[in-house]
Amino acid sequence: MKTIRSRDNAFVRHLIGLAHSSRERKKSGHSVLDGAHLVTAFIASGRMPLALAIRESAMDSDDATALLKKIEGRNVDVNVLADALINEASSLHSPAAIMAIADTPVSHAIPADADAVIVLDNVQDPGNVGAILRSAAAFGVRHALLGHGTAFAWSPKVLRAGQGAHFSVNIVEGVDISQFLDSFRGNTLAMLPAQVGVTPIVQTDMTRPLAILIGSEGAGLADDIIARASHKVTIPMAAGTESLNAAVCAAIAMYEMQRQRHG
Repeated sequence: MKTIRSRDNAFVRHLIGLAHSSRERKKSGHSVLDGAHLVTAFIASGRMPLALAIRESAMDSDDATALLKKIEGRNVDVNVLADALINEASSLHSPAAIMAIADTPVSHAIPADADAVIVLDNVQDPGNVGAILRSAAAFGVRHALLGHGTAFAWSPKVLRAGQGAHFSVNIVEGVDISQFLDSFRGNTLAMLPAQVGVTPIVQTDMTRPLAILIGSEGAGLADDIIARASHKVTIPMAAGTESLNAAVCAAIAMYEMQRQRHG
């Protein structure tokens, strides 16, 4: 364990770079876990961070004590950082007391007969992407496919919104959604506004292997993706109501799937 008070330290420069640069995160294959909750969730998933950063003024806190106990005897680089350095690295409104650097979990190919997949087409808002991943974990959806234009899953904002869901969902990024749909052997549900030819979600069979398709906040799903979907589905709403937020739409669809399958 070492105490660092200089911004010129290599670990501090790497931590700050990862926290504020998507390019740095993708180049290094490392992610920043911002806050004790995310670090604890990462460890609970059976993984260990590469390095831990603890705010100097929080060394005696319950969170620091508990995390140091969890990594005891493991090969984790522990650093005590001056409060100002943590403040610069953390993206939280109230800067974190504990942060970590970890290897970004490696994804694996989604099976063509996967039980359930959530597919995001150009969903750009990090909060929506994180919230959708959180709902996926809650409703037992183990695969998430993030198409081109969707917010990077391992950015601090998406991680924060996911609240640890990232570590129980297989997240596949940068994939051509049309190619995935052509190879997927289950049903594919395009979530759309109410219109002619679109079926209410409660009248749609969601018990078979299923991919739920969610479009961008403004434009919705791309036309070629809608054309490839086996079902065009909507969530009925009161007359005059605007379309639902992408994260809310996804959560309702995954809940309905879980309800049909398990009651």
